[in-house]
Amino acid sequence: MADPTPLLCQPNQPSDTEEQPPSPPPNKHHPSLGSTVELCIGEFNWSQFLQSLLVSVAWLFDAQQTFITVFTDAPPSWRCTSADNDCAAAATLCDLPRESWAWDGPAHSSTVSEWGLECANSVISGLPASSFFLGCLVGGFLLASLADSSLGRKNMLFFSCLIMGITSFLATLSPNVWIYSALKFLCGFARATIGTSALVLATEIVGKRRRGQTSVIGFFCFTIGFLSLPAMAYANKSSSWRNLYLWTSISTIIYCILVKVFVTESPRWLLVRGRTEEAVATLKCITSVTQSNVDLAINNMSHKEENWNVDLFSALKILLQKKWSSRRLVSIMAMGIGIGLVYYGMPLGLQNLSFNLYLSVTFNALSELPSALIVFFFVDKFNRRTTILLFTILSGVFSMLSIIEVKPWSNLQIGFELISFFSACSSFNVYLIYTTELFPTCVRNSALSMARLAVVFGGAFSPMLVSAGRANKFLCYGVFGLVIGFSGVFGIFLPETRGRALCDTMDEEESKEKIASDMLA
Repeated sequence: MADPTPLLCQPNQPSDTEEQPPSPPPNKHHPSLGSTVELCIGEFNWSQFLQSLLVSVAWLFDAQQTFITVFTDAPPSWRCTSADNDCAAAATLCDLPRESWAWDGPAHSSTVSEWGLECANSVISGLPASSFFLGCLVGGFLLASLADSSLGRKNMLFFSCLIMGITSFLATLSPNVWIYSALKFLCGFARATIGTSALVLATEIVGKRRRGQTSVIGFFCFTIGFLSLPAMAYANKSSSWRNLYLWTSISTIIYCILVKVFVTESPRWLLVRGRTEEAVATLKCITSVTQSNVDLAINNMSHKEENWNVDLFSALKILLQKKWSSRRLVSIMAMGIGIGLVYYGMPLGLQNLSFNLYLSVTFNALSELPSALIVFFFVDKFNRRTTILLFTILSGVFSMLSIIEVKPWSNLQIGFELISFFSACSSFNVYLIYTTELFPTCVRNSALSMARLAVVFGGAFSPMLVSAGRANKFLCYGVFGLVIGFSGVFGIFLPETRGRALCDTMDEEESKEKIASDMLA
């Protein structure tokens, strides 16, 4: 069988003089699929690191398309062209005749100025961003189980990035807001599974010892993508908004080619799907264990095939049919709604603060960096449930403090907002890692997709709250703080997963659940 990724594959072929890892034990107890994969993956090596890094780069393009409308659809600044006092005293340009004002920059610098949306109602002007989030919701639901069933992690990542790149490129050709919004919907539809597939694939090709740190690589890449937007937007402020989509779409399409050529499929998923030969070839490509020991371990493995038919919603069906998995899914999604409301809402709410938009977005993007660093170094030191609870409460408190407008405290609003957003980012990062550990391989991608769907669902309400917050900041930052502050409480219904090996089948996970229940009884 041909090697799936010859240029990044470095099978371990030690010489006779090298010290070899110990052989797996004889087949006395028939080790499970999960323990066998852990044994075969071996120690963390360069091949696993490069694979995880390349997969995690997808988060960079995910971030760009998620927040790109902050700049492409922002109303440009304007000036009066007449000496009429009514112009200078006008609160908005919609109160003035068209000939009495003009844009400070070229009309094609924003979709608002190019298509004359400055006085359109909030439904029309916010339609592109709303369509993107709606696409994320629909895509997250319809595509949730494809990576667990027919497509697999690698193909799901490839096709999602490719469609997102193509629709972003087509957005540069949009003649009006309606075509543009339709393309944003398709872009959001494809984007819905990128972060999920990337995170699951990156964590399934490494052992449990490095799983937490490997997950954080994607968070760093997301931060880089977020940071790149204000830099590109500032460089492009005198040019067409279409250039932002052109630059980001071409780089995304190039990345898809790299994924197709160099990335391997998850060996865990291949084994669960019964594709043992491909799984062995992949394991030999990324493992630090000798090839003969991999073959021996796979032959000794005891694996019971999952007993449901594979269709589009099979993974979701089995999640809801079992009591323990449905409880975990509902609890994790309830947490995600609160986290998503603040995570997506805070950057959108920056327009309600008296601060430079480019700088405030840059500061928000930079706050993701220490968040990722903290998770990277301490993810294996603290319990997942406690960490999420502390960060959600911290985010809620400082979001509430952002309401204060009494001088001199009003100058601290941006500081309170940054601390709240930093805490939301940290809770979101731990939330994603926690979700991957709560569910077995056969449904992990579906469960994580539903968890991210809950985050997007919470974020979908943020534009309306931000709009209402222009008149009353409590309807924005106050509601943000209350919702995320209480969301972490749902963790009490979930088990702790720190330091625990990943399970690969529902039977394995259910056995652990029963053992934990018996110990508490």
